[in-house]
Amino acid sequence: MSAGKKIKHTTETAKGKAKETAGKAVGNERMVAKGKAEQVKGDAAQAGQKAKDALKH
Repeated sequence: MSAGKKIKHTTETAKGKAKETAGKAVGNERMVAKGKAEQVKGDAAQAGQKAKDALKH
């Protein structure tokens, strides 16, 4: 996985976790859900990129 893509996907996952935590802190269920969705999206992108890399080797 290229370093740029890895950073992008990791950042997306971290942003999602931050949104989820902030949403829980203020009692905003919509923000919690949005944060969880971003985490899933970032994790899926990382897994997809790892699969691509595995096929190249």
